[in-house]
Amino acid sequence: MTVTFGQDLPQERPDADGRAALFVPTAHIKDEILQTLRKGAAVVGFGNHDRTVTIYYESNRFSEPHLVKYEQKARKAYERLVDNLPTTSKMTTKLEYFEQVGYINGKGINVRRMDSLKRWLEYSDAMDSAPESDAVPWTPPPPPKKINLGGD
Repeated sequence: MTVTFGQDLPQERPDADGRAALFVPTAHIKDEILQTLRKGAAVVGFGNHDRTVTIYYESNRFSEPHLVKYEQKARKAYERLVDNLPTTSKMTTKLEYFEQVGYINGKGINVRRMDSLKRWLEYSDAMDSAPESDAVPWTPPPPPKKINLGGD
């Protein structure tokens, strides 16, 4: 299967509310890149003018409880991307190694090719982390609790 990318591939690092692409590896990916990503990783990024992609990924290799679901991993990778944070979980690589399956922005995730995303998660033995729907809105964090330091 040949995957082509059109004008819908974001071509620059997004700002805080901008959109980035959501990717999954293709069958053409080199084994060493796949091992670096790790199975079940969420991959976000943007296209470059030389037909490469810059990707940020999160695989939860330290088994953090707040990064169990796919969308939580995608959000973590997106936040690193937007803030251009120093990380070893990024690379620039060939476009042909990845299929764009949707978008992520400051408001949530929009999956356009759920079958491809599920194929990646099934291959990774991570189907239990799959999003429940094509659209995953971010819920704002709860307001801080009021602390009563005694008195009235």
